Amino acid sequence: MATKIIITIRKELEKQADEKTKNTFQRFFKEPVNFYGVMNAETGKIARQYYPEIKPLGKQVIFALCEELWQSGYYEEALIACGWSYKLNKEYEPDDFATFERWVNIYINNWATCDTLCNHTVGAIVDKYPEFIENLKQWTNAYNRWVRRAAAVTLIIPARQGKFLADIFEIADTLLMDKDDLVQKGYGWMLKEASKAHQTEVFDYIMKNKKIMPRTALRYTIEKMPPELKRRAMER
Repeated sequence: MATKIIITIRKELEKQADEKTKNTFQRFFKEPVNFYGVMNAETGKIARQYYPEIKPLGKQVIFALCEELWQSGYYEEALIACGWSYKLNKEYEPDDFATFERWVNIYINNWATCDTLCNHTVGAIVDKYPEFIENLKQWTNAYNRWVRRAAAVTLIIPARQGKFLADIFEIADTLLMDKDDLVQKGYGWMLKEASKAHQTEVFDYIMKNKKIMPRTALRYTIEKMPPELKRRAMER
């Protein structure tokens, strides 16, 4: 049954594939990404349509199906895997982190799947089991740019909720002078979300580091701050 669902989903994606959409998607990425050419909303609809059929199979079987989707290398299949794995967030156990960490290390190859998996699935398990923030801190030293970005974007939702500020600053410290613009945007985004609950602390962090902080990261961080704070942050 499980394999038949994957085959059915792939046929559905092939049926809805559109060359114009495929070409439009590719313009958002610097690296080559494999697309069917199906809009995100339609991909999400397919994920929701078939989830009731796999739900009774249990968490480990669903994770195995997600792994099969990841292995295809297709963007749309990765989005379905992200959606299915996140639906199980109330059932997450500590051992599941190793599965998600493997997905980050092996399958993530663009910013969109990085952010989708990490904002939701990985972020939810870290929020539930904060001891795994130590793993995120280790990710900041990875050779793989996506793993480094993942270290920051995993904390987007907790940061928005005002959580883990000391850990957020520690991750930002390690990534502060990263040369990769997508990593800079990732930790800048994390700091921007943290500033919604901790504007003073994040602004003080910027002022302390703005002489060495890349402008890309700085602009992301201050995006939602009041004009006067933005002006002061951008002054050299």
